Amino acid sequence: MTNRPETPAPSSRRLACAGCGTEFSCSLSGPCWCSEETVRLPMPVDGGDCLCRDCLRKAAQVVASR
Repeated sequence: MTNRPETPAPSSRRLACAGCGTEFSCSLSGPCWCSEETVRLPMPVDGGDCLCRDCLRKAAQVVASR
């Protein structure tokens, strides 16, 4: 039996908000700030990436007002 080396999980990545371009970090190895938000929006299907805290909250208000 061979032991495969464990691949370490990336600690975080730098992102530019898909809504406004603001740079922020996303922690892939632990809880991200977005998990603390009360809203849950669907993942983007148009090839976009994560939103910054402000854009996520604005998007949540739009969805809630429908």
